[in-house]
Amino acid sequence: MIKLPQIGPAVLVTAAFIGPGTVITATMAGANYGFSLLWALVFSVFATIVLQEMAARLGVVTQKGLGENIRLACTTKFSKYLSIFLVVSAIVIGNAAYQGGNISGASLGLTHLFEDQHWFAFTSIWPVVIGLLAFSILASGSYRIIEKSLIVLVGVMSIAFLASFFLIDINWADFFSGLLIPSLPSGATLTVIALIGTTVVPYNLFLHSASASKKWQKVEQLEDARKDLYFAIPLGGLISIAIVSTAATAFFGQQIQITNAADIAPALEPVFGDLSAVFIAIGLFAAGISSAVTAPLAAAFALSGILNLNKNLNAWPFKSIWLVILLLGVLIASLGYKPMAVIWFAQVANGVLLPLITVFLLWMMNSQALGQHRNNFKQNMLAGIVVALTLMLSARSLMSAFGLL
Repeated sequence: MIKLPQIGPAVLVTAAFIGPGTVITATMAGANYGFSLLWALVFSVFATIVLQEMAARLGVVTQKGLGENIRLACTTKFSKYLSIFLVVSAIVIGNAAYQGGNISGASLGLTHLFEDQHWFAFTSIWPVVIGLLAFSILASGSYRIIEKSLIVLVGVMSIAFLASFFLIDINWADFFSGLLIPSLPSGATLTVIALIGTTVVPYNLFLHSASASKKWQKVEQLEDARKDLYFAIPLGGLISIAIVSTAATAFFGQQIQITNAADIAPALEPVFGDLSAVFIAIGLFAAGISSAVTAPLAAAFALSGILNLNKNLNAWPFKSIWLVILLLGVLIASLGYKPMAVIWFAQVANGVLLPLITVFLLWMMNSQALGQHRNNFKQNMLAGIVVALTLMLSARSLMSAFGLL
């Protein structure tokens, strides 16, 4: 049985991948294809567990994050500069671009609950409120406070989305059919890839390895890291399944248009009543703010590791990285600006980085330096399957960025 003190770094990963983007992707999947794509979420949980277990094991055994391990492995100038360029492009610039969406998503949840409050005629006050909440958590400079805050937010998110799920009348035959029997309805290929892509996220590998090394300083605690992983990642999968199922029951086969996160809670009200819509709004708020904390934190871990900066959470280089990303997110959300060129650039960088990072991680996990903790044959087989998946996700990201999809 897992004890509460053992829960931590993997919950940060769940907080990171269940954001507004996941909420809208899962909602669109349910609205357009019913329960038929639930199996993709089961597969994405499996893939995430395989990758994140290696990241956590690397962090605990080496007592270094993924960024530091990449820096130490790059022995030539070219490889060092290339790794820095890719991490800055995909993780730092990418997280800054997506941070606006995290804060906007949390703001939409509050808007549904409390009415929109304007600070100037043209902008809502909620992005500033969300930014201040995220700032207060990160500025504590305490890993323990950050971890516990995110555990609470993931708890709120879980209760909200699962409560909404249990309020609806599920067709259990269709539910279990979609969960256990893979099928691919016409036109659903990109949605399947999107569902997997919102769960298998490059920056979570940096976040998990660094946070695991901070929480567990002894190799003997590796089993605690695994228990944390086997609890938190499936919980994130359950949340995504609940969102898809709620949308499938409410919207599939109906003439209801869902184009963004703002449409979800109001569309649920006439179908399931005010209470379900309130739960979805609370869940959207928790999903947005948890991702608004983890995105800057992951970028700070990644850049500090790759540049050999002070990785203490109270160090100014570390703080300045997450602060810049947080401020950019608040500004983007407040102005309603969509930095499409920046998002395009980040999408390309992520498309290149994801397979490179997973291949590097797999290579590191077979290093003699890990001793008895390096990968065995079974782990390499599973990781090989996931690496093939990351190549598919990479191709999709690049094709989308260049307008080929």
